[in-house]
This record gives sequence, structure tokens and C-alpha cells, in this order.
Amino acid sequence: MASRKAAAAGQGNGLRLEVVPSLRSGLESLCVHPGREGEREALLLVLPGAFALTPCTLSLLFWVWEGRWRVIPYDVLPDWLKDNDYLLHGHRPPMPSFRACFKSIFRIHTETGNIWTHLLGFVLFLCLGILTMLRPNMYFMAPLQEKVVFGMFFLGAVLCLSFSWLFHTVYCHSEKVSRTFSKLDYSGIALLIMGSFVPWLYYSFYCSPQPRLIYLSIVCVLGISAIIVAQWDRFATPKHRQTRAGVFLGLGLSGVVPTMHFTIAEGFVKATTVGQMGWFFLMAVMYITGAGLYAARIPERFFPGKFDIWFQSHQIFHVLVVAAAFVHFYGVSNLQEFRYGLEGGCTDDSLL
Repeated sequence: MASRKAAAAGQGNGLRLEVVPSLRSGLESLCVHPGREGEREALLLVLPGAFALTPCTLSLLFWVWEGRWRVIPYDVLPDWLKDNDYLLHGHRPPMPSFRACFKSIFRIHTETGNIWTHLLGFVLFLCLGILTMLRPNMYFMAPLQEKVVFGMFFLGAVLCLSFSWLFHTVYCHSEKVSRTFSKLDYSGIALLIMGSFVPWLYYSFYCSPQPRLIYLSIVCVLGISAIIVAQWDRFATPKHRQTRAGVFLGLGLSGVVPTMHFTIAEGFVKATTVGQMGWFFLMAVMYITGAGLYAARIPERFFPGKFDIWFQSHQIFHVLVVAAAFVHFYGVSNLQEFRYGLEGGCTDDSLL
């Protein structure tokens, strides 16, 4: 019925239906005639100035626009939607409609968990950021500086989580949209890492501005480099999954040098108690574990088809990112309270 309407509109009004080639091939791969196994419907419908589409393909397009689409198996996805071949079922079809993509947030499919873990995380850190910025100045030794420092962390967290849930929501729209939002997603990870370093270095090296500036400069250079690398089109392909994990893991591990500097200068006991190194170590373990599971695609690698919807590696990675960011915020907040308790004083033999 949908295809007949489209045909009538096309013949009577000169309707121009624009469908990108990759989307068309992805949709038509689903159009197997129900009575003839393995045989595609032969009848083609050609609209003025458009691709030749089967009525089945047009029906799929109308179903997408009307929100009546169904999840599909991995093997019929177009190449640009194939990312994890251990997730066998429950994928969204190509959906050339932002409205349909956003409505899919409330449907169950392989991306449901990925969307909601970072959508809820985005709301959490947006609220935490607003509450922190609205705290009375009397709770800070240098209100303007400290709120800017915390603001950098919250800005990185909010951008990272918002880019992430938006990417997982719309990446099935089209190949171009998928590529664009994947670059934002990976750039957001670098922004979160960079933003996380700012308050930690500010408070840990509060009384040593020179090494603080050096470490901040290095982190910014490495972070910007990671963002530049993320703009490479092939960076988002499944082939470079380990490369992606390695780039961001390397950016995070650049904090090893200032951590060693701080621990040696202050002593292990003071670093792990007053310096909150225990919390930051826990944060690092969470990030590294999440990145490792993501790169290795565990647990779905060992149980293909069993984690298609819930508890897949990407979802676990998302949960660990949110948890690690919160642990980091807690540790930095303790450092801020310590600095407030000292009333901003410094001694010659302390970095804090």
C-alpha cells in the first residue's frame, strides 16, 4: 500500500525520492519475497530523478518513517552498520529519519543500553555541574579559579556523554551521519580525559605552579592530537577498534608521570590519603578495564548471540566510564575540601 502511494505521488507530482546508495542497498537486502526463499522481488519502481527501488524497499522506508520497523539480524546489515559481529540479532535497520532514530530510544535493540547508560550519565553530570557552580563562594578559597577548574571537568564529562548517546541514537540514520557523529563521540572521550586532568593537577600541584603548567600543557597537546586522529575516517571502522582503545588509553596513561612525581614528592602514605590517590587509582582501573573489554569484545566474543541486547562489552564500557568519572569527581572534591581546610596556605616542602 505504501509503495502504491509513493508510485502515485511520483507519477502525478514528480516526487523526487532521495536515498543514499548504501541505505538503498541495506534496505533492499531485507526485501526477500516471502513466498520464494532467497529470491528478491523482481518488480522495480523508478521515480523521476531517483534510484530504482522495489516496492518492498519503499514499504520499509514508510515503516521507518511511521515507526513500525523491526529489528534485524547482523548479516543483513549494510557494511557501514556492521561493527560487532558477535551481536547476531536485534539490530536497527537503516533509518533515514532523525525522528525515527530518536523514537528508537524507547525501543529494545542492540543500542538501547548504550544510549541509556550515557543519557542518564549526561543528566547526572549536568545536575552535578550545575550544583557545583551554584555553591556559595564561601566554600572556595579562590571561587573564580576553582569554579573554572571544576567547570572544565564538567564540560568534558557533559560533552563526552552527550556526544556518545547522540551517536548511538542516530548512527543508523545514514553512513554520512554515522561518520560525523562517530567523530564527535571519539572527540568527546578526549575532552573528558583532558577535562579530568585539570582539577586533579590544579589541586595536586596547588603549591607548585610550574610543573602544574607543564603537565597541563602536555595533556592538552596529547588530547588535541587524539581529537585530530579521531577525524580520520577509518578511525571509526571495526578494523581499528584496538587502535581507538590504544589512543585513548595512551592519553589517559599520560597521567602516570605526574602521579609518580606527586607520590615521590609527598610520600606514598600522604599521596594515598590526603592526595586521594586511592580514588584516582580506582578510576584508572575502571577506565582501563572498560577499554580492554571494549577492545576484546568480552563477553560476547565467548558467547555470540547471548549478549545482543544487554551486558555486551560496549555497555559495560559505558557504565565503567560513568562510574570512573564519578569516582574522579569524588576524589577531586576531597582535594578541594583539604585545600579549603588549609585556608590556601602553602609550605616549601609540599606540592599540595
